[in-house]
Amino acid sequence: MLKVGTVFSGIGAFEYSLKSLGIKHEILFACDCGDRKVDISEKEIDKLNKLQYPNRTIEAEKIYDGCKKENRIKETYLKNYNLKNGKWFSDIRFLDGKEFTNKIDIFVGGSPCQSFSLMGKRRGLEDTRGTLFYEYARLVKEIQPKVFIYENVPGMLVHDKGKTWETIQEVFNSLGYNIHWSVLNASNYGVPQARKRLFVVGFLNESGKAFQFPEAIKLEKKANDFYEVNIPVKYYLKEKGFKFVTSPKNRGRAKINSNIIRTQKRNQQFNWNGDFVFEELDNVSKEVKEVAYVGTYNGKKGVARKLTPRECHRLMGFGDDFVIDKHDIDAYKQSGNSIVVNVLSELIKEIIKVMK
Repeated sequence: MLKVGTVFSGIGAFEYSLKSLGIKHEILFACDCGDRKVDISEKEIDKLNKLQYPNRTIEAEKIYDGCKKENRIKETYLKNYNLKNGKWFSDIRFLDGKEFTNKIDIFVGGSPCQSFSLMGKRRGLEDTRGTLFYEYARLVKEIQPKVFIYENVPGMLVHDKGKTWETIQEVFNSLGYNIHWSVLNASNYGVPQARKRLFVVGFLNESGKAFQFPEAIKLEKKANDFYEVNIPVKYYLKEKGFKFVTSPKNRGRAKINSNIIRTQKRNQQFNWNGDFVFEELDNVSKEVKEVAYVGTYNGKKGVARKLTPRECHRLMGFGDDFVIDKHDIDAYKQSGNSIVVNVLSELIKEIIKVMK
């Protein structure tokens, strides 16, 4: 049975991949702050760091509990995975990796990507979020997993003229890991989403020399194969939204009826950002016609709508057995922040070959 641990765990794409593949595993820990921002001063951090584990972790959890905001990511996670014998942590900075030394087979995480994304300010390792990479590396050093998987945006490769990526490679190599890296696109692994992500797979010592990244798979499905039927009227656009998403000048933010959707983001579907569906009037119910704005797109009359949270999760590789957050705002964020399950599944297959 595989022993696994994840940080920046989100809604558990890695765990869902193992579940989908039918691989027996035990989750020893997961970690995610759940979008809860706590104001911890440098003085408080120094005070916490002087404590011994597990007191350091206990006191950190008290701070997060004191913010009185629900960890909705944790709620979604626990509805889908068994953490009965494992632990949940809210802050990677106060997670003691020594507790899990030589107990983890595969360790997975991807520090927040905003500091390396082409869409962000790209301050890289100088950004507080960027420095969380060092916390991930610290845990690799302390835990000594047999294999680790690190995921981030491709922008990391070119940030600061490649110096950031050089540093990251040096850090992983210094920890005694044989690393392999590649940029994989979700559309090459069965999901009609143009989502490119950098994956780094590290094997302890020289154990992973035979590892190869999975070969691309022919895409046989279109985005509309993942769409629901009988969509609730609340997802249909009013006049302002319809005109925005159908305007040629806004194609940089909104796309309609794409066979392959663009990369999902945490702010997808808000302010008419992301992918949308245009439905011709003959195919629309009376109820929708009474609520939605009827306009013209490509010479045809019809209505436009958002993708539903379930559709967004399907397009990230999650099946309908996955319990999604009941709040749309959180469900969209959780989906957009996740890793595509299909890509991880193919990666896991290749890793297992080497581990055997």
